[in-house]
Amino acid sequence: MKILIVDDEVIIRNGLCTVIDWKELGLTLLPPASSAEEALARIPVEKPNILLTDIRMQGMDGIQLAREVKRLLPDTETVILTGYDDFAYAQQALREGVTDYLLKTSRPEEIIKAAMKAKQRIMDKWENAKQETMQKAALRSQLLDRLLIQGDESSLAPVQAWFRKNGVQPNDSTLAPMRVLLLAATGWGDGALAGLLLGAAENMLYELLPAVTMLKADRIVLVVREEVRVSDRSSLERAINRVRQTLKCTVFAALGRSVASYGELQASYREAGTVFAYRGLLGAEGLYTSEDITDRCGGRTVCSQKEESELAAILMSNNRANLRHWVNRKVREQLEDPAATPSSVQAFLQSMVIAGHRWLERSQGGGKPEAAPAALHTFEVDSRAEDEVFKLLSSVMTAFHEAIADKPFAYIQKSIAYIKEHLDQNLSLQQVAKFVHLNPNHFSEVFKRETGLNYIEFVTQERMRLAAEILQESQAKISEVAGRVGYEDIKYFSQQFKKHTGQTPTEFRQSVKA
Repeated sequence: MKILIVDDEVIIRNGLCTVIDWKELGLTLLPPASSAEEALARIPVEKPNILLTDIRMQGMDGIQLAREVKRLLPDTETVILTGYDDFAYAQQALREGVTDYLLKTSRPEEIIKAAMKAKQRIMDKWENAKQETMQKAALRSQLLDRLLIQGDESSLAPVQAWFRKNGVQPNDSTLAPMRVLLLAATGWGDGALAGLLLGAAENMLYELLPAVTMLKADRIVLVVREEVRVSDRSSLERAINRVRQTLKCTVFAALGRSVASYGELQASYREAGTVFAYRGLLGAEGLYTSEDITDRCGGRTVCSQKEESELAAILMSNNRANLRHWVNRKVREQLEDPAATPSSVQAFLQSMVIAGHRWLERSQGGGKPEAAPAALHTFEVDSRAEDEVFKLLSSVMTAFHEAIADKPFAYIQKSIAYIKEHLDQNLSLQQVAKFVHLNPNHFSEVFKRETGLNYIEFVTQERMRLAAEILQESQAKISEVAGRVGYEDIKYFSQQFKKHTGQTPTEFRQSVKA
């Protein structure tokens, strides 16, 4: 806050500057002025918040100066300092907007008290202005929210008034076309800084465009009047680039359709929202419309059997570096797929995590997984998804290895999980023993003691269990079922299945569907 002292007497002028420690009072002392004319010339540039001036000076007097300051800077507080104890002067000064009146014979503490009162009045004005601005912004946001999001047409009249007041629509009956623009500015990290960045971007756009704006969560909502060379597509791009360059941030914007009535603004908002959902798929920055997503029909939504096997092998290995590499590669493949949509990417990411939980459930002998089901998790469809998926699958990995760590012969649990993930392959005892780094003979002995079955019996039992699940849950051909559980000979598979279940594969399928 700045203070300017005006007095044509050098002794008084210098005394006021040196006797009082203005900096200690939280005031910046501007160079004093020796006349009202000098002060008046400097005031538009230096913009003092407090003016401490003599009332009688050669040329323009303090009362005339106060009148001009009130015109130029209405919020500036003026304190008159005079050597004339004249009530008439005081009355006239108060009529001209002077807020306090002191004699030059006043003690320094009285002058300080007057200055601090003036400072407090200014701070009160600022706080009131801030509260008023916040209330207006809240009302504006409430009205736009009701109109754009809720489709409440009772908001039309006050919204129209806001648009006219802010120059978005003319005062006559002509209604210019409008579009909704959704914009996100990032690059300052998270937390309070991100909020400051978004607020600064909103202020810039409000100044650059004929628009009404509001902040909505992580984005700015703008209703923009279409005007050639002011807010057409190229002009919007220039405004966005100005924000990006000035604030050193990344800006992604989605533009809704052009509409000719207030009632249609909700449709423009919804279209902009649909395009905005593709942030991370279209690119980190730029201005996009529905034309940019027309050809996207959706990418893959589920992991392949091969991918599930890859994931299972990584989870069993307890290697977080490999898991991170695999997750990053799979997520990026989805984000870079030119056919991908937010819903297809969301479904695929959920499929990855669900595959991990299925593996955990199988490895724990069919019981419930320790971690909560991940199907309800909503992912950010951008680079942050890599961290989210990795975190969830990493917890699955941890749950498995912590569960077997405290058990005697933990390598048996690990070998069982390995067997269950490779039932479609020719699984030899030597292969599994090598996986858990044991001598085959020793592994065979401990395996039978811990499971109650020899190695071949256990593998056959697991193959029949999986075959029963496939027969119950799908319409796969018997030959396909046999292949998925490691049998090339369909006849031999059918014999083994009947031996374990008392029914042929066909009879079993018919019985569970009856």
